[in-house]
Parts: sequence; structure tokens; C-alpha cells
Amino acid sequence: MPSRPTKLIPPTFSRTPSLDAEAVELSVAIEIPEGVEAIGLAVAPAADGAGDDIPAALGLDRAALSRAGFTGEIGQTLVIPSQDAPTYIAVGVGAPEKRTPAALRDIAAAFARAASSFASIGLDVARSFDLDPASAGQLVVEGALLARYRYTELKRETKRTPLVALHLVAGAEDLPETATGAHRGEVLARSANLARDLANTPPGHLTATDLAEVAETLGAANGLDVEVFDKDALIELGLGGLLGVNAGSVEEPRMIKLRYTPKDDDGSLIEAAGHLALVGKGIMYDSGGISLKPSDPSHAAMKMDMAGAGAILSAVTALEELHCTSSVTAFLMCTDNMPSGSATMLGDVLTFRNGTTVEIKNTDAEGRLVLADGLSLAVEEEPDAIVDIATLTGAAIMALGTKTAAVHGTDQGIVDQTLASSKATDEQLWQLPLERSYRKQLDSDVADLANIGGRFAGSTLAALFLAEFVGDIPWAHLDIAGTMLVESDESWRSKGATGYGTRLLIDLALNFRA
Repeated sequence: MPSRPTKLIPPTFSRTPSLDAEAVELSVAIEIPEGVEAIGLAVAPAADGAGDDIPAALGLDRAALSRAGFTGEIGQTLVIPSQDAPTYIAVGVGAPEKRTPAALRDIAAAFARAASSFASIGLDVARSFDLDPASAGQLVVEGALLARYRYTELKRETKRTPLVALHLVAGAEDLPETATGAHRGEVLARSANLARDLANTPPGHLTATDLAEVAETLGAANGLDVEVFDKDALIELGLGGLLGVNAGSVEEPRMIKLRYTPKDDDGSLIEAAGHLALVGKGIMYDSGGISLKPSDPSHAAMKMDMAGAGAILSAVTALEELHCTSSVTAFLMCTDNMPSGSATMLGDVLTFRNGTTVEIKNTDAEGRLVLADGLSLAVEEEPDAIVDIATLTGAAIMALGTKTAAVHGTDQGIVDQTLASSKATDEQLWQLPLERSYRKQLDSDVADLANIGGRFAGSTLAALFLAEFVGDIPWAHLDIAGTMLVESDESWRSKGATGYGTRLLIDLALNFRA
């Protein structure tokens, strides 16, 4: 079989994302230190009968700000021109009733974008919010680092100004807790930006084999046990779904198993609070296979069809540093989906890890095939719950758009935990029904199942297919097809891959209840 051309540039994920969060100097103090290039100061909207509390350092009064179109609403920014450093930026914090945790993250992101031409920035807005200091520090750092992300790995030249220092202001009594939260925000942002890097990388630069090498490197650095299964091992395991999707490709598939085990500070094992299994769709590039996709912008984005696997890999790299007390076992099911003379054909029947046979009626419904094998393996681990994450269906996009992902599940307890983590991270999630009466649409005349059903409720039908492979284990399925990318910068989301699900899964693992 012919080989693909040698990559021009190898993957560069041996340490951290393009925005190397570990290289950003973080500090928390009672005032911004000398030498900071841009400083953001909180400004609230004018309140009836209230005194004017515009920070004097801005050099403008309320009337001048209003003439410039600045009212102090959440996310508004106004850069005040100055001949001398630092440059001051007015940052709207909104009315008190609008100052939610998500709003603070958005405000920090808006400031970081307004200060995008500065390498050293400081921000004094958190004290306007009635939040505990640790949460405030985390949200500010998350918003700023996520907003400053750019994927520039393949550009010879870039106008991007790297962020090298971020300084926060807190009250003297709140400094230790704010610093703790700031560190947590740094870890969360670093993980999400790693997921963005992985999803933004072109498919010729990041194959299933490459991702396995990345996982081994990151695992060694972050306290994870990593096992990589090549094609021969997958045949031995009987992973007919993964192998069937891979059949048309010259690139070998990989199954990557990651295991995090909680330890004490001295490295000794501790009793886990629970055992969570994660399964990720890792379609490194999806052409649709024999059911070829049209050549349109959505097809061009199919390098991101591994965003679920990328989110899991990036999430588990944070667990040791954040002292997660639950065990986590992850399965990343990785291959591309290509058309060729050896590709799986319509009408073919595949046999899966758990013995289920599936008739292939559409080779572009491939994500559920690789997930089915991953779910079967996860069940064998006997975890307390399983969560899978995948860019799975266009139906989820049609139902919920590009801001909100879908969640289905067989157990309301684990679904509720994903919804709680969604709220905490502002990675929006909405529960869709697992309507069992639709299951008969997946019946096949020649096999146990067909891989597609009727025209309607496509996200539910895909979830019903996956539910056949989870047994009695509590299970939730995240369909993130609509949220995997954004076309332009918005709040903390930077143009391109969003890294959706990374912070959500970290929060879920940290707070998991069996």
C-alpha cells in the first residue's frame, strides 16, 4: 500500500500549547507592579443617585467615557491613548446583578483581547465581584489565557504578541487564596489550549500514530500510565468498528489507553473516591469514506473530528497537578476515515469487541463505530460511570447551534454531573432525550444493528446506537459537533478550535461522585 508523504513539520506537543501557559509569569498583589505595559481597571455603569467611582488613573470622567461610547456594560473595553507607559484600559463590569462567575471570565477575556498588542498586562476587576478569592483568581486567569490563544505553529511569521506576564490585584487578606485560584486557572487554560492545538493541527501533521506519541510524552510528564495499541493489537482485541473505519486508509489506527490513579503528595497510592471512564472519538480526518462528504467548509474542518479525543487527552494531563481524588481510565479511538479500494463498503457487516454485529449503511456515520469499541472496553473496566465525548452528528448542530453541545444518557445522576460541570466552566450543554421508541429504526435485516436510522432525531439515534454498548454502567454521551470551533473570536473562545469539553471533563473528574 502506498505511504503518505513525509510530514514537513513534526508535531510540537512535547510540552505545552502554542500559548505556553507555563511561560506566562503570574502574580497576585495588592497593586499592579512597575513595568506593566497595559492595565485594565473596572468601570461600572452609572447608577441613579450613586457617586461617580471612575478610577482616577484613567484620566477621564463619566462624561468623557460616554462620549467615547463606553457605558461600563459587561465586556466593554476602551483603550485610553497615552504617550507614556502604562496604557490604561477601561473595562466594563456591568451592574451588580449581572456579575456572575461566567461574566468575570468573559470580562478578563475582553480585556486580554483589548490588550493583545502588549506582552505584560495587569487587571484589577475581580474585587468588583462578590466571589470567593480562589474562584475569582481562577476565572480571571482562565479568561485572559484562553482569549490570548492563537494557533501559529505553521506560520513563518506572525504579528501575534505573546503574553509573557499577567498580574492580578487582590486585597491583602485574599492574596493566598487568589494565587491558588490563579494557578488552577492556569492549568485549566493550558489544558484547553493544548486541546485547541491538537484540533487545529492539519491532518497531515497529526495522524493517529502521531497522537499516540504525543500521549506517551504527555503521559510521562503528567503522572499517567499510557498504553498504545497498534493495528495488530487491535485485531487481537477484536475492535471491528475501529478497524472497519480504518480499512480505507494508508495510516495505521491506534487505540490509546490512559490511566490516572490518585496519589498522595509523597507519591503513595490513595483510595479513589470513584472510578470514571472516558471514551473519545479520535477521527484524525473524516472524508466520509465511501459515503464521501461534499467539498465545502464543513468538510475542510474535519481535521477537528478528533476533538473529543483531544479534549480527553488534554483533560487528563491536568488531574495530577489539580490533585484529583478519583481514578480515571480513558480510551482514545483514533484513525482517519478515507475512501479507497480497501475501504468498508455500504452493506458490509462489522463485528465489534462485545460481539455485536453492525450493518454499515453509511460510512460517514463512523464516529459511533469507533466509540462502540471504546465503550465495550470501558465496560470491561467496571467503572462507576462512563462518559464519551465526540463530534458526532450534524443533527446536534441543527438542534442546538454552535454554542451548546448535546448530552444524552442512561443515568440521570451522571448526566446531572456533566450539566453541573457545564455550568461551572461555561461550556454550554443541553440534555436531549434518549427516546427508546426510536430504537427500532436501527434494526437490520442481516445484523444485530444498523449504524444509521431514519431522517429525524439524528443525535438521539446515534446515542441509542451507543447505548447498546454500555450495558448497565451509568453513561452519558456528549455530542460536541456544533461547539468544536468558532468562526471568529468571541468572549474567551478564540477563532478556530475551541477545546470544548476539556475544562468540563476536568471539573467532572475533580468533583465526580460514584
